Amino acid sequence: MFGIIRPCRHRMSEGLAASWTAHLCGLCLALRDGHGQFARIATNYDGLVVSVLVEAQTAVSGDADSLRRKAGPCPLRGMRTAPVAMGEGARLAAAVSLVLASAKMRDHVDDADGAFARRPVAAAARTVARRWDRAGARTGDSLGFDTAVLLDAVGRQGGIEAAAGLGTSLLTVTEPTETATAAAFAHTAVLAGRPANREPLAEAGRLFGRLAHLLDAVEDLAEDTRSGAWNPLTATGTDLAEARRLCDDALHGIRLALRDTDFAGSASGKLTHVLLVHELGRSVDRAFGTGGCAHQGAAPSAASPPPGNPYAPGAPGGTPYGPGQRPNAPGGPGFPGGFPPPEPPRRRGLIMGCLVYAGMCCTCELCCREHDDPWSGQRRDSWCNNCDCDCDGCSDCGDCCDCCDCCDCGCDC
Repeated sequence: MFGIIRPCRHRMSEGLAASWTAHLCGLCLALRDGHGQFARIATNYDGLVVSVLVEAQTAVSGDADSLRRKAGPCPLRGMRTAPVAMGEGARLAAAVSLVLASAKMRDHVDDADGAFARRPVAAAARTVARRWDRAGARTGDSLGFDTAVLLDAVGRQGGIEAAAGLGTSLLTVTEPTETATAAAFAHTAVLAGRPANREPLAEAGRLFGRLAHLLDAVEDLAEDTRSGAWNPLTATGTDLAEARRLCDDALHGIRLALRDTDFAGSASGKLTHVLLVHELGRSVDRAFGTGGCAHQGAAPSAASPPPGNPYAPGAPGGTPYGPGQRPNAPGGPGFPGGFPPPEPPRRRGLIMGCLVYAGMCCTCELCCREHDDPWSGQRRDSWCNNCDCDCDGCSDCGDCCDCCDCCDCGCDC
């Protein structure tokens, strides 16, 4: 999985969590049905936003079930059946996800990351990327969506990065991503039959693409600096304070765009709000190592910026943690007992515990559902749900506000 929106179940009501899972599984199954089992690895958290947007503009309250189908048992759901999203929204999300995944794969090849530095692996990755480009184009054409705008953005990105230097505007580098996501978001209005929504959703998509690009750059900054890889912040000489200002401006713009969008009043309308306002703001906080709700506190002023970098580790009034770090994270400051954590006392023998562990890995129980520790028998949360939130278990964040009326919701989670 990849993507910048990674919601925590502790911050969502049961209904919204079920709806989010339905869209995630619907995207995964749309990839499988349309492009084969291997294409399911292109499933990503950001692509499902497209599916959520289509449903939010289509289904009125109580009618969302008509846009669901019952999927069979899946190891990723602990071999349980579940209602999943279906239809044009899931297929459009699949097309967009394939192109996004192919672009990410090419980026790894160009940067010679890890195994991609080996020629056979790089050649195979390029072949898969080309295949996914063609598959995404076929699915997009069947929905009236021209994926050429996505492929053109991917193709232009390399040249823009090569020409960028000190003094180049960071927004020049993010422009191809903005254009691609704007087109995808705008087409959801076409599929939903709400042409008046095209303009505000295109604006929301443009700003979402900007955020995705900037947050990826912030999270990769330390590693790129260490390895000497190209990073837009380093290449353009942009500091983290300016990057944060751009992110905060984008968050504000997305809220305004969503207020101008006519949703159908379904649960997916609230889910759209939770993902693109609450969770997107938390993604920014996570990338910059800051905490708190995204709409609490003022953004740094462009007219009178604080001295130095307020988000640098150890800065006065800032955070003591670097990009991507957080308190109590494994390997990070404040993690009790260091990393790795001490092994729990075993109530099974070593061999039997290992056999149980292997079985749980094969069924994906370790990563996708609550489970009993193979050795100690203690109840454990799934790896995928081992959240980074500091909330106290509140699960009503998604239900305490009307769509696009975020700052008056009173939510303090």
